[in-house]
Amino acid sequence: MSPEYPFDDADTARAVVDDSGTLVDWNAGAERLLGWSAAEVVGGPARDLLVDRDVLAPAGPRWDGTVALRHREGREVAVWLLAHHRPSRDDSAARWLLFTPLDGRAPHSPDDPLAGAVLTQSPCAVAVYDERLRLRRVNDAMAQTIGLPEERVRGLRLSEIGGKPESEELEAHMLRVLTSGRPLDVQTYMRTGGEDNAHAWLARMAPLTDGEGRVRGVCLAAHDFTDNYLARERLQLVNEASVRIGSTLDVTRTAQELADVFVPALADLVRVDLLDLQEHGGEPPLRLTAPIALRRAAHNSVNPGTPEAILKPGQVEEYPAGSPQADSLLAGRTIVASISSGALDQWLSWHKARADRVKEYGIHSTMSVPIQARGLTLGVAVLARFRRPDPFSPDDVLLAEEITARAAVCIDNARRFSRERETALALQRSLLPRSLPRTAAVDAASRYLPAARAGVGGDWFDVIPLSGMRVAMVVGDVVGHGIQASATMGRLRTAVRTLADIDLAPDELLTHLDDLVVRLSAEAGNDGSPGEVGATCLYAVYDPVSRRCTLARAGHPPPVVVVPGGAPQRVELPAGPPLGLGGLPFESAELELREGSVLSFYTDGLIESRERDVDASHELLCESLATYSDSLDETCDRVLHALLPPGGAQDDVALLLARTRGLPASQVATWHIPADPALVAPIRKQVVAQLDAWGLLEAAFTAELVVSELVTNAIRYGAHPIRLRLIHDATTLICEVSDTSHTAPHLRRAKTWDEGGRGLLLVAQLTQRWGSRHTGEGKTIWAEIGLLDD
Repeated sequence: MSPEYPFDDADTARAVVDDSGTLVDWNAGAERLLGWSAAEVVGGPARDLLVDRDVLAPAGPRWDGTVALRHREGREVAVWLLAHHRPSRDDSAARWLLFTPLDGRAPHSPDDPLAGAVLTQSPCAVAVYDERLRLRRVNDAMAQTIGLPEERVRGLRLSEIGGKPESEELEAHMLRVLTSGRPLDVQTYMRTGGEDNAHAWLARMAPLTDGEGRVRGVCLAAHDFTDNYLARERLQLVNEASVRIGSTLDVTRTAQELADVFVPALADLVRVDLLDLQEHGGEPPLRLTAPIALRRAAHNSVNPGTPEAILKPGQVEEYPAGSPQADSLLAGRTIVASISSGALDQWLSWHKARADRVKEYGIHSTMSVPIQARGLTLGVAVLARFRRPDPFSPDDVLLAEEITARAAVCIDNARRFSRERETALALQRSLLPRSLPRTAAVDAASRYLPAARAGVGGDWFDVIPLSGMRVAMVVGDVVGHGIQASATMGRLRTAVRTLADIDLAPDELLTHLDDLVVRLSAEAGNDGSPGEVGATCLYAVYDPVSRRCTLARAGHPPPVVVVPGGAPQRVELPAGPPLGLGGLPFESAELELREGSVLSFYTDGLIESRERDVDASHELLCESLATYSDSLDETCDRVLHALLPPGGAQDDVALLLARTRGLPASQVATWHIPADPALVAPIRKQVVAQLDAWGLLEAAFTAELVVSELVTNAIRYGAHPIRLRLIHDATTLICEVSDTSHTAPHLRRAKTWDEGGRGLLLVAQLTQRWGSRHTGEGKTIWAEIGLLDD
């Protein structure tokens, strides 16, 4: 008898044989079975004990069978052996362990106390039902589970004992076992009559047969696997949270997704409150002090409409020390509190409305979980229970912290994205024109919409007044999104305005703009990464006098034009390479437009969609423009409504509509100037007469001086032929003098005793603005004189 096993070892015959066939151990039970003492057989071959010495050694790790062994008295003994092969280890060689029982072979006595205890005292809950599915027997564990003694429920069916829908479902499964004769396993989650809380049960049902194999009843064994069930539910909830939370980069939506995951899986009521970052300069503070201002971001409840909540989403409230929210945030950890413990008495005494809600709905437990990410505290999630009777457990705390930690990263990502998007949007709005200028050439309306998800991009548009009543219209798109794209857009828009001021032709302007983008790409690559700056652009100049429009594009979608009484059609333009490739040429095209024609300029975000191809989008655009009204703003809205999805565009969108005006010939006067300075005086008289015919005598004095100086300079320093042109509208009179010389005029300050050099200085002082532009034949010097608007 070994000290580890305090019972008689002789009840089992045991021997040990090594792989060479030598007996290495022989116990008292083996001596009792065969009569040989250990001293007589240990160290000898085990084969000597076999009656048939040719028996083969067993194969495999285990073997059992009956063999004939020699007793010490010489008789043959048939013995059933169970053999286990134990491989070699560091401290022992490989060997076979042989066993056979010596006692317990006789049939059980009816009076054997263990025979009856097999059913009644088994820790597994077991019930036996007859062929009518009436209860015949239950053991003690099953009686405790159902909460009723056997003598009270014997003869009842399972549905009658349980009285629940789950009981009826189990009975239906038992009927299947009874009729099919095949066992069945069923899982259910329910509260039995003997339990305070619901448990997860595995019901194993097996048919009971008589000696002839006929099914005479069903045995039901119930196994409580609640721990495994809850662990699986928690794992499933964590997996569900990783899928459902963070579907968008919207803080409020992400907070609502967190609340939706918690209810009803973990709590009956959830409130998600985030720090009011406006008080902290837009960033979460490193340290918090009470009271703490929190903004309700989301909430959810098992009751529709969340009637338990005091605050509505968006409202802000200050939480003092002693409140679950403030205590959890100040401690930086989860705090679980119950009403019965009195932990919330102080907080509820301060806030009577909440105390009334707690009493009304029977809230008994709360759990406050800080929302923390990247070392910053963003807010707190408060979970409460009132429909579920059980309080929050330590496992519930771990689960809530795991899910909240995942949500915190998503909320922080959304917060950072929103902040960057708002910054980029503010930058974008500051760089785009707040209003379009009123010109005599076109009426214009515009729209800009940032992308719904990708954020602000580099789309821009502009309307730029030029000399001679002309106007430039531009629309462009910088590759990428965010602040960098907006900043690049601002630089390009400024460059376009600067180049437009020197009256470059559209193809020349795009060539200079292309050089700028190439330089920006080189600057972007100075940090070791390749430059990725790219853009597209469309530039057009319209002259209301000639009613001609000159356009050029750099990889940008062509405009759509609608002439009065005609159908919308795309303008055929040479495509041109995108900006930033460098060294490739751009080509211009010229259109003659009737007055009232509408030009539609746009970026690719308007026509590119996952739901349709570009051609289909162009058709929708043309259909929307075909029914345009006198209001360009209404037409813009109709175009956006027709082409963009309800959730917003996938890319940012810029749209510019311009309706052309024509300047009547009666508002333009032209003179060809002879090369004789003595004839300047008659020209001045003709100008005054023309202004009198136009009813603009109030501007005659200034116009006469300006014309005199510009014509005199052209005769002295220019080349023939020389032309004078006057153009006017309701607010502006323009004087233009053109010649074939390409020499640009320069404004200089004359010295006191100089006889000349003051002409252009005088023009600059008398007019609103002046300048020069190069033409194909030479140059034009122009000056604008403001008129009083009646």
